[in-house]
Amino acid sequence: MNFTWKLGLATLMIATTFVSCQKYEDGPALSLTPRTERVANTWKIAYAEEDGENVSSDYDQYELYISADGDTELDATFTSFGVEYSTSTDGTWTFTDEQENIRFDFEDDSQDNEYEILRLKNDELWLRDLDQNLELHLLPK
Repeated sequence: MNFTWKLGLATLMIATTFVSCQKYEDGPALSLTPRTERVANTWKIAYAEEDGENVSSDYDQYELYISADGDTELDATFTSFGVEYSTSTDGTWTFTDEQENIRFDFEDDSQDNEYEILRLKNDELWLRDLDQNLELHLLPK
């Protein structure tokens, strides 16, 4: 009887630990890779939704490089009236709000923003803009 009670208590403790490991709304439930290493990548926006509407085509020209040491770069290429324009801005990034959000501070201040992290995996980064109803799903380039 004593062994059963101890086994049940150990199972409860392990289950509680796994449930509490899920930091982000959409997962993952558990990852052994540190958050900084998971966020470090070159990302393309694969899907964007604003106010429930798919606006992915508005974001398909962006590429976001995030390094593990806190540096970031945002590149974009636009075509307007048959002429191609490229823009690039360097900056830094940090986790905020107990690593539930990510903040970007670029040289081009118009690109500065803070996002809630919805999902952070090695091959997926889902963000929600804190200032508007915009959700971005990023995949590695």
